Amino acid sequence: MAGEIPDLNALVRTGTGKGAARQARRDGLVPGIVYGGGNDPLPINIPFNVLLKKLRDGRFLSTLYNMKVEGQDDVRVICRNVQRDVVKDLPTHVDFMRLKRTTKINLFIPVEVVGEDDCPGLKKGGLLTMVRPEVELVVTAGDIPESITISVEGLEIGDTITISDVTLPEGATPTIDRDFVIANISAPSALASAEAEEEEAEAEEAEAPEAEEESGEDAGGEE
Repeated sequence: MAGEIPDLNALVRTGTGKGAARQARRDGLVPGIVYGGGNDPLPINIPFNVLLKKLRDGRFLSTLYNMKVEGQDDVRVICRNVQRDVVKDLPTHVDFMRLKRTTKINLFIPVEVVGEDDCPGLKKGGLLTMVRPEVELVVTAGDIPESITISVEGLEIGDTITISDVTLPEGATPTIDRDFVIANISAPSALASAEAEEEEAEAEEAEAPEAEEESGEDAGGEE
């Protein structure tokens, strides 16, 4: 079901236009706008340090936020654009879109792993490699899953888990239109190295008779 949606605090921007935006930046704020949802656009300011931290944390453009503005009802929003200074690459303006509960959006959902205690491959020393610790899904704003679950129960070294092995939440679909890998059970480095050496030795043995045969043919030709 829906997970906890992080809050994003903002201030109402009393002025509009370039002058008000420049003043906001001088005050350590980033001007922005909230639009959509059947309501009038709302000019806002967000503390620069708060916004910069969230941008550096990643996934800002695909994270649903509960925007809190004094004097306004809380509203779910998602960022649709971040304008940046062309020289300093710092945020100068942000656009947010209000979302209804029925709105479809793309979000990265964390992957939870179960069944590790019953995984023969791990017991043999195999390693669980998370190719995609998060999976981008199209979900409904009013029913965002906290995570999706994969099971490694019964898997051996070399086995993989793809998106087709996962039971997705109702109404959620992957954004990638193919059966991609989420995780695999890989051989430990020592075992992988030993297997590589064994394969190399077998290849050398297979080449040896061919080399001897060629040598014999060369000798016969000289006579």
